Amino acid sequence: MTLNIILLGPPGAGKGTQAVRLEEEHGMVQLSTGDMLRAAVKAGTPIGLQAKAVMDAGELVSDEIVSGLIGERLDQLGNDVSVIFDGYPRTAAQAEALDGILSARGRKLDHVIELQVEEDALVDRITGRFSCAKCGAGYHDRYKLPKVENTCDVCGNHEFKRRPDDNEETVRTRMAEYRAKTAPILPIYEARGIVTHVDGMAPIDEVNDAIETILAG
Repeated sequence: MTLNIILLGPPGAGKGTQAVRLEEEHGMVQLSTGDMLRAAVKAGTPIGLQAKAVMDAGELVSDEIVSGLIGERLDQLGNDVSVIFDGYPRTAAQAEALDGILSARGRKLDHVIELQVEEDALVDRITGRFSCAKCGAGYHDRYKLPKVENTCDVCGNHEFKRRPDDNEETVRTRMAEYRAKTAPILPIYEARGIVTHVDGMAPIDEVNDAIETILAG
């Protein structure tokens, strides 16, 4: 059975981690609009060329282009591949466009899964993150320090780095943006009875189990 799901949640909620699990366990494909945009521009597809012209002019890519991008990617995948939408739709207009894109290809939206997080806990989770500068292994000031101080568990490197935007002000700004953008689309899907809320602060395996239960239903 082909599934079409939307994963919702603010940055740091664990959407990427869960999407990777679903790709590995079910052969689903994560459709991240940012990644698709970069890939289409690089490949020089008709929509990629359109998007490049808009971005080169310093303008925001329109809903029409993003929708075209989604349609183009779905056509490449074929109708027997299950997909995870990440970062789209963000507005009521995009939600309406997605309905049209799916129905034109004999698909329908099956589940909208929101990973819910507490803002203060998310700030703690993100601001404590750091990684090995060499191999990229991830660590945390409170939850996952290297076993040997200043030495990566994976490759033995002694240099670490932090993302410059992993600070409290940026995280709270992202949360506010997420609430503002997601607020208009949740009621649309709630009215259809396809929204399920999952505790995004639970351990990764528990979140994965909750999502598996939803998909099995």
